[in-house]
Amino acid sequence: MKHKLYLTALAALAATIIGSAVAAKTTENDALAIETAKIGLTQAVTTAEQHVGGKASRAEFEKHKGQWVFDVEVVSGKKVMDVKVDPTSGKVLAATEDKTDHDDDHDKAD
Repeated sequence: MKHKLYLTALAALAATIIGSAVAAKTTENDALAIETAKIGLTQAVTTAEQHVGGKASRAEFEKHKGQWVFDVEVVSGKKVMDVKVDPTSGKVLAATEDKTDHDDDHDKAD
């Protein structure tokens, strides 16, 4: 009985350690991905603001459809636009009206 309990505890500990290591590596890699960008966040924001003709309210470096992009939310008049800027070329990849972002939780629902 003690032997089964010991093996179960050891298996749980191993799973926890492995899960933590994978999570830490993923977070670390995401943070380091900015090193591949040829432009900075400031330049991406300026490009997005000029493209839409508004002011940025939020900007972040994130993975979108498997590609790293600067995602800049720009307010222009009564519209909110999501502008994707290529971190290598500095060019606008897409600019779409954000009709669903009604909160500031940055969750998958909006």
